[in-house]
Amino acid sequence: MKASDYSNEQLDQRMRSAGLRPSSARIHVLRYLEKNRNHPTADRIYKALRPDLPSLSRASVYNSLAALERSGLVRPLTLDGCELRYDAFVEDHGHFRCERCGAIHDFPLAHSEAADLCPDGFLARRKDVLVWGLCPSCLEESAESANEKQS
Repeated sequence: MKASDYSNEQLDQRMRSAGLRPSSARIHVLRYLEKNRNHPTADRIYKALRPDLPSLSRASVYNSLAALERSGLVRPLTLDGCELRYDAFVEDHGHFRCERCGAIHDFPLAHSEAADLCPDGFLARRKDVLVWGLCPSCLEESAESANEKQS
């Protein structure tokens, strides 16, 4: 079951189980992240929630994200060195970023694959695998564009 399918009471209990005091802002932020698996920035989350929550502040969103991260319910993701995005899927997985359209896609990452990335004698606590390239849609557009130029 996704957080978007949970009632507020169930999200409340999920947060309490993670050692986090639930608040309206935290519940809305977590629900948004579960519904929108596009790895949004804090600003995108704020702009999406603001119409339905006029009293919501940017600070509340940032504070909620920080608390959700500390409790292990949300994972931060840095893609361009300065752009921090958030992911509610916290299990080990990789990310593919399309160089053309900018879309980010999750892909499975076996535990053994991730463990192999860690040098001997080191203890990995978290793994971030980011692959850059062209997604299938952009790759198809690129091929079509090349075919048109040849015609």
